[in-house]
Amino acid sequence: MKFLVINGVNLNMLGIREKNLYGNENYRSLVAFIKESAAKAGVKVKCFQSNYEGGIVTEIQRARGRYDGIIINAGAYTHTSIAILDALKAAEIPAAEVHITDINSREEYRKKSFISEYAFVTICGRGFAGYADAISALTEYINKKN
Repeated sequence: MKFLVINGVNLNMLGIREKNLYGNENYRSLVAFIKESAAKAGVKVKCFQSNYEGGIVTEIQRARGRYDGIIINAGAYTHTSIAILDALKAAEIPAAEVHITDINSREEYRKKSFISEYAFVTICGRGFAGYADAISALTEYINKKN
């Protein structure tokens, strides 16, 4: 199985921004954690990060026919981007949504996720471990479908 892991806007600033919410680990540490978790699950992953909505949309579109699943943390685009939602729908690839923090216990505007309208699962507030949870959930979901 091959998964595309998409990290959106400001995820490259992990370890710098709002350490009280996101912790001290940087983006490179997150990618290493994702790759290690995927290897343990017997899954291949490609990690992609962009601060540009169009870059994320293009990467989702390119994933069609190339990946079995998508794990996505779109950052703030989660709450604003119908374009990313539409790209996920068009790609027709199972998707798991991840958030390092619990978006449901934060500001009111963070409680609306356009991505959750497509994703079969949303995992929030588990820090980096949420990505390992998403790998497991996506693997199980795909195996049940096949």
